[in-house]
Amino acid sequence: MSDHSASSSPNLLSSFTLGDLTLKNRVVMAPLTRGRAGEERMPNAMMAEYYSQRAGAGLIISEATVVSPQANGWLHSPAIYSDDRAQAWQQIVEAVHKKGTPIFLQLWHCGRASHSSFQENGQLPVSASAIKINDDYIHTPIGKQPYETPRPLETEEVPMVVEDYRRATERAKMAGFDGVEVHSANGYLIDQFLQSKSNHRDDRYGGSIENRYQFLKEIVEAVITVFPANRVGVRFAPNGSFNDMGSPDYRETFLYAAQQLNAYGLAYLHVMDGLEFGFHELGEPMTLAEFRQVFDGALIGNCGYTQEKAETAIRDGNADLIAFGRPYISNPDLAERFAHDWPLEPPASMDIWYSFGKEGYIDFPKYQESELSKS
Repeated sequence: MSDHSASSSPNLLSSFTLGDLTLKNRVVMAPLTRGRAGEERMPNAMMAEYYSQRAGAGLIISEATVVSPQANGWLHSPAIYSDDRAQAWQQIVEAVHKKGTPIFLQLWHCGRASHSSFQENGQLPVSASAIKINDDYIHTPIGKQPYETPRPLETEEVPMVVEDYRRATERAKMAGFDGVEVHSANGYLIDQFLQSKSNHRDDRYGGSIENRYQFLKEIVEAVITVFPANRVGVRFAPNGSFNDMGSPDYRETFLYAAQQLNAYGLAYLHVMDGLEFGFHELGEPMTLAEFRQVFDGALIGNCGYTQEKAETAIRDGNADLIAFGRPYISNPDLAERFAHDWPLEPPASMDIWYSFGKEGYIDFPKYQESELSKS
């Protein structure tokens, strides 16, 4: 690392103690759904190559991984709802560990962001309430389809879904993951319970903010029976409009949830504070500084960060780590480029993000390779 580069991002490139893990830098590879697990949702060698290429990050958070067949809602995304899939994840974990990088598995349930063609016996997708996503269409196994009105989970079914999360966490541990991230963002099932826009229930999981938080609370408490709390993170998108989200009481809801989660001593809170993913425009965007007031653990900022913005956020004490998503698609050596002040590749075109194959996935060169090919 040259002196010049060390001075341009000394905070972002410094090591960090996350719970009982030592991270070599504060660059996090964000969870990125890439659809490379095939119709069987089986982790594979191509995925191991992809993650291994990006293990210059201080921490990798895996792509969203479904906890049950009911949780499915994305073509060719990976699963962890069987022992053979957990075993298949091992090759990925081992490839990343060989580079000295910890990796967390992101636990996912799509909820209403699914379609009956993804579901066993063609059942309707489930949610907190019978409120459908007001959006154009969803990509399904039978092509583009309009969103359906989901079936609300019965009160007595909710603990069964919580148990799916716990079992998925056991399998993540079996696969060798260092921890898990509970995906409570971007309009997926937990977010659907948490937010007043999508939760109109009148049982103990609906109504007040305390009741809407209950589902997330039960999942976190189940997951920390498997991993210690300092190996568990939670992800929020308080500003996001993705999957037709955004509730008038967003600020109260997310600050309450963060304050409650603070009691567990979690590894981190991962907050999509940037607006590049869409903003609901229901007030001022929530900032990391607001979460700092109520959450004592590590904070990960995410969404639209550049190297410079990341350095500033960490230097000013608003974030401890910064997650990078899209830049990691076309820059497998992103952290190394930051360290040496090497230029970034332009963003990859969206049509190859989900090509199902090697193209646009493991074929992006590292900086030195691309320079050699030019010479």
